Amino acid sequence: MKFVKTFPEVAADPGIRRQVLSDSAELMVVAFRFQETGAEGKLHNHPHTQSTYVESGKFRFSIDGQEFEVGPGDSFVIPSRAMHGCVCVEPGTLIDTFTPRRDDFL
Repeated sequence: MKFVKTFPEVAADPGIRRQVLSDSAELMVVAFRFQETGAEGKLHNHPHTQSTYVESGKFRFSIDGQEFEVGPGDSFVIPSRAMHGCVCVEPGTLIDTFTPRRDDFL
């Protein structure tokens, strides 16, 4: 069994790069690198429960119509099927964990 895999960094939305860091059928960890102020993770939802950790930068999030700002060290959970998105206030990186894995990212 191979424990360490390397995944390529790919374009997500304009000004955003995505890289899967690790995965299994039950869990996936993904880095989203926002390269410019104003880059937007468009509103969307999915069946996965998501945990987000702000590694660096500042972001304005919307989850089911509630808006809030987060910065380095902040973390929160996005429930399954909740409509969510974010706008980059200051370039940085979000580390997202999904359960189960986002097969659409592979």
